[in-house]
Amino acid sequence: MSRKPNYEFQEWWNKQRENNNSSSSSSSNSNHHHDLFLPDHSNDSSFLTVEIRSPAADRTVEKDRSRSARQISWLCLLRFQQIKNSFAYVTNASLSLLRTARRRVSAASSASRRSESKMYRAIKAFLVILLVLLAFELVAYFKGWHFSPPTVRSDFVVVVYANWIDVRARYLAPALQSLTSVCVFLFLVQSVDRVVLVLGCAWIKLRRLKPVAVMEYPGEEEERGHVKSEEYPMVLVQIPMCNEREVYYQSIASVCVQDWPRERMLVQVLDDSDDLDVQDLINAEVQKWQQRGVRILYRHRLMRTGYKAGNLKSAMSCDYVKDYEFVAIFDADFQPAPDFLKKTVPYFKGHDDLALVQARWTFVNKDENLLTRLQYINLSFHFEVEQQVNGVFINFFGFNGTAGVWRIKALEECGGWLERTTVEDMDIAVRAHLCGWKFIYLNDVQCLCELPESYEAYKKQQYRWHSGPMQLFRLCFMDIIRSKVSWAKKANLIFLFFLLRKLILPFYSFTLFCIILPLSMFLPEAQLPAWVVCYVPGIMSVLNILPTPRSFPFIVPFLLFENTMSVTKFNAMISGLFKFGSSYEWVVTKKLGRSSEADLIAVMENESEPLVENPSHRRSSSESGIAELTKLEMNRKSGKNRRNLLYRKELALAFILLSAAVRSLLSAQGIHFYFLLFQGVTFLVVGLDLIGEQVS
Repeated sequence: MSRKPNYEFQEWWNKQRENNNSSSSSSSNSNHHHDLFLPDHSNDSSFLTVEIRSPAADRTVEKDRSRSARQISWLCLLRFQQIKNSFAYVTNASLSLLRTARRRVSAASSASRRSESKMYRAIKAFLVILLVLLAFELVAYFKGWHFSPPTVRSDFVVVVYANWIDVRARYLAPALQSLTSVCVFLFLVQSVDRVVLVLGCAWIKLRRLKPVAVMEYPGEEEERGHVKSEEYPMVLVQIPMCNEREVYYQSIASVCVQDWPRERMLVQVLDDSDDLDVQDLINAEVQKWQQRGVRILYRHRLMRTGYKAGNLKSAMSCDYVKDYEFVAIFDADFQPAPDFLKKTVPYFKGHDDLALVQARWTFVNKDENLLTRLQYINLSFHFEVEQQVNGVFINFFGFNGTAGVWRIKALEECGGWLERTTVEDMDIAVRAHLCGWKFIYLNDVQCLCELPESYEAYKKQQYRWHSGPMQLFRLCFMDIIRSKVSWAKKANLIFLFFLLRKLILPFYSFTLFCIILPLSMFLPEAQLPAWVVCYVPGIMSVLNILPTPRSFPFIVPFLLFENTMSVTKFNAMISGLFKFGSSYEWVVTKKLGRSSEADLIAVMENESEPLVENPSHRRSSSESGIAELTKLEMNRKSGKNRRNLLYRKELALAFILLSAAVRSLLSAQGIHFYFLLFQGVTFLVVGLDLIGEQVS
């Protein structure tokens, strides 16, 4: 294909040649007397050669060409196209968000209307007040009163605004400043506690401190032929569950393949399900493992009283329990490794005052979505730092309710399982500690489990985890005071274990960042320093994320999301402390069965020797396992379609923070504006249920 001729260059060349010819002819007469001094170029062809190369160096011509109408039009069209694409992207994103919000709002309005909680009504009233104040501030800003208050009070609006400035300066701002000082003090105390925990963990890592067992059980290949089964203590394994359709198979299979003598272990499947189909599935699974030679029992209560605590209490009342020395507890979504008992039970040998050996949790779905990543950061700090430091230095920590082995004698001595709170695991740990028993935490023994993938399930879990400790604190406060333990242990329980980490943390987090910060934008006489808003929380977030270095890209979402969860934790704390709402209601955390069922089948089929003599049992068991998985998948698909919800408290707080961001923009408070903006957007995303599992 021939190259397109350059007409623009041709026009320039013709024009240049005409100018040269006219200039040479006009100057021939006037400059004739200079012929003695100037050389004659009339017949010199080098002049044309120089002129041909000159356009590349002629800045005037190049400048004229760069400003040509065609190029300017092309540039403008390109800029307009870029602006159009940007506007289209923003518009599509906004429309998508609005459509999602409209669907959620319409779904919430069409559903049965829930009764508004007292906290939601208080937040809604707070939002109305801030919107009214924002309207006043906007009027004042556009009238020029924002920087210099009006002196002449001739108008009603002027009088109202002037009186408002006087009232907020004399009465409201001092009260808010006092509350701010209290919350900042609590914030600093809790930050110091967090720093001390991190330093303790660093000391443990530096000195390589960890519990040491006086003995070890040999592996499966080493023990054949020379280790008697009588050398293994009797262990009872309990799996409490309730309507665990998605995960019952994994937990039962993981426990049944434990590398422990079969005659020295008994498995109790404690089923509280009220779904008949789930009961049949779990019972069939238990019968399958019984055929394989595993000592496993299925127990179902007709009356589900006391929730999990009542279930465990009922199981411990069986007559055969007296033949066992230890009990291992696993929730339905937990999958212990085959050597779990061999790695935990030896620590009881030679330690008659040891009541509990707690293992660490690991998560099969930590990278599933943003919600699970943020949970992973939080729980990793809990296990890596809090549990490990408390276990090494004071031999006490809160039992996590699962993945732990208890000495049955310690359970009986401290009163057994009680049904008085929704945190039966923390309850029995505190009572055992007051009776003088010690705990050990094993950071290198891990048990696989599943994190909640939807915000609805996570919120219910956090509500129970933060209302239960306040119930327990109210019930056992006098027991702690009257106990025979040292005053140091009493102080640790009251001030650190309960008040600082269970009450003060959600109180100051919600009050400081969701109430005081937006209100201080409308009461500028009360100051909230920037280091409280940004710098110290940022440092605390860095400390929280240290156990998971790969999660550093999520440090900002983690900080914002933890502040967002403060509304749920604060509400739960108040409900548990004063018996408000449904603080005594147990809601089972929804699981999705993310653990690999295929891996468990591979474990069973790849064992070096069968569990029973007849290989046909083994083959039929594997086939039935696949059939059960197929049935489980069909039940999963035929289940109800769940929809994302609309969370009103989070949405109301989102509008509160965004209104405060607008107010801070008027007064040019940079760091406060950005924090309020990002925090408000985070509340909006969470309120619209746009984080976590997206189901509909």
